[in-house]
Amino acid sequence: MAESSGSGSVSVDVERISFGGKEHLVRTRCGSVTVAVYGDEDKPALITYPDVALNYMSCFQGLFFCPEAASLLLHNFCIYHINPQGHELGASPIPTDVPVPSVDDLADQVADVLDFFSLGSVMCLGVMAGAYVLTLFAMKYRERVIGLMLVSPLCKAPSWSEWLYNKVLLNLLYYYGTRGMVKECLLQRYFSKKVRVDAKYPESDIVQACRSLLDEKQSENIWRFLHSINERHDLTDSLTMLQCRTLIFVGESSEFHEDAIHMTTKLDRRYCALVEVQDCGSLVTEEQPHAMLMPMEYFLMGYGLYRPYQLSGSPRSPLSPCCISPELLSPESMGVKLKPIKTRVAINF
Repeated sequence: MAESSGSGSVSVDVERISFGGKEHLVRTRCGSVTVAVYGDEDKPALITYPDVALNYMSCFQGLFFCPEAASLLLHNFCIYHINPQGHELGASPIPTDVPVPSVDDLADQVADVLDFFSLGSVMCLGVMAGAYVLTLFAMKYRERVIGLMLVSPLCKAPSWSEWLYNKVLLNLLYYYGTRGMVKECLLQRYFSKKVRVDAKYPESDIVQACRSLLDEKQSENIWRFLHSINERHDLTDSLTMLQCRTLIFVGESSEFHEDAIHMTTKLDRRYCALVEVQDCGSLVTEEQPHAMLMPMEYFLMGYGLYRPYQLSGSPRSPLSPCCISPELLSPESMGVKLKPIKTRVAINF
């Protein structure tokens, strides 16, 4: 077993094969985290970080099971999925005497993971709380991030209403675990009402799968991550320090929609693009992963990265260039500079 806390040096305790990738348990200065590695380690690195109560499978499975997205990302990157501490499958409860990390500690953990794998500059993909952690990491270690892809990102300190709501949720987690109301609150955080519950249709498969996975989580570990995020500080004044291009996705029904819009207005307008996805909640990677494909493809073209030619015209993709705002497909957007836009992607099956 790995220790739940550590200091100073970074080491690996366990390596195992999991779902086609290698899982490493990496000891960092603020505790051990599980990192799942997929792909050719000689390729550039893509770091992912999920939201509260999710791990890389429950947060990114929909995106990576999309053949076109998988071919785009795995063709160009080696994927390093960082799980928040204690969020991996089969995790044990973190002892109560282990200090709860701050958001700065979480960002430093990402740096420790990069050091362990001897990674230099990386691309980052984060969702909600994970997007906040990777944004903070990009601010603290600017030379180590070449680009950010953020899904329904948080960037401001919690409002009083969010802070109080999370405090109630933390108390419910502490006393009752992830059952009942807590589970419903988390599902509401992730998904739009359309897939969560509808008078005409039953609960969707993705929500049912997520509901089942939440049953397997250790509530103590979720409590720690949510507590850290609820004590986050405002990144607004530091957003201009970011020196990398940023692509932001947000669902129209996301409870973090305002944060995503706010973040877009504060970033350098030459290097930021916004994609707003219709009929979608916060967890775009699961609810509408196809909506991310075309914007990601054109975003990565700015780095000279492309999808394999033989898959580029796949008839399985519901997206076509006409679904995307022409601004995103402009030469300027595909080159060194991305325009600040509000793009809506409609998916028709």
